[in-house]
Amino acid sequence: MLADLRQLQQHDAPFAIAYSGGADSTWLLHAARAQGASFIAIHIHHGLQDAADDFERHCVATCEALGVPLHVVRVDAKHAPGESPEDAARRARYAGLAECAQAHGVQTVLLAQHGDDQVETMLLALSRGAGLPGLAGMPATFERHGVTFHRPMLHMSASAIRHALKDAGVKYINDPTNADVSFTRNRIRREILPALKHTFPQYLDTFSRSARHAAQAQELLTLMGDEDLARSGGEPSIAALQAWPRARQANTLRRWLRTRHGVAASEAQLDELLDQVAACTTRGHDIQLKVAAGLVQRDADGLRYTSSV
Repeated sequence: MLADLRQLQQHDAPFAIAYSGGADSTWLLHAARAQGASFIAIHIHHGLQDAADDFERHCVATCEALGVPLHVVRVDAKHAPGESPEDAARRARYAGLAECAQAHGVQTVLLAQHGDDQVETMLLALSRGAGLPGLAGMPATFERHGVTFHRPMLHMSASAIRHALKDAGVKYINDPTNADVSFTRNRIRREILPALKHTFPQYLDTFSRSARHAAQAQELLTLMGDEDLARSGGEPSIAALQAWPRARQANTLRRWLRTRHGVAASEAQLDELLDQVAACTTRGHDIQLKVAAGLVQRDADGLRYTSSV
């Protein structure tokens, strides 16, 4: 059901498991323990709920019973005005996990997201009109803050995990926020996933396959964008852009803005920029477009981006 996690141990160094005390990370914790893997657990205390201290106590007791070293990290997960609370908590969580892992000589952290989480992520991306990066869902492996994160449970369903815990008599925390339907992800979980399962019983497998296809296609677009930028010395050449189909121009400009300047243009902004590039037929023709907190402008025969921050 789960690949041998001991393969993630590098030079006999342990890996870490992000352990919240919920069903999914509890299953992962017990599975790793059953395999005889060498690992530590990291519990992130967000401080956002009244029950947060109870969660910590549960995790401490569970890890003591299993003989698993546990490290508790308290983070400031408060969100700024206008910022998504979920995004703020996610950033604080990843930073806390990475910092704790590195402090204990660990370079690999396992996350307990499963197949239903992947489907929820893809549905959220669809609802926002996302492109291939969003439709690719959550990657099985990625790097952040100098640490490698793995998601070994993306092929598993939430129901299978909970049935396994019930059969084994293993207790876990039921986070009360998971019942709060003011969160879109919870509404998807409660209302849409049951309908999907009823209508398309194999939805986990088919959505997972679609995510892999989207990820492969995005990888090719990324490689092409990097090659196109390299040909023009790292900055977009107006003449080169005009010689390509509009889709290739858009891909190159997206890659340029993301990798060189860390910003993303909206669909409307990118369409306007492509129109301005197409209309740039004389040496004196200007290009100027606001993107994020900066400005895309013509610079001789190419484009430049200037941030106002």
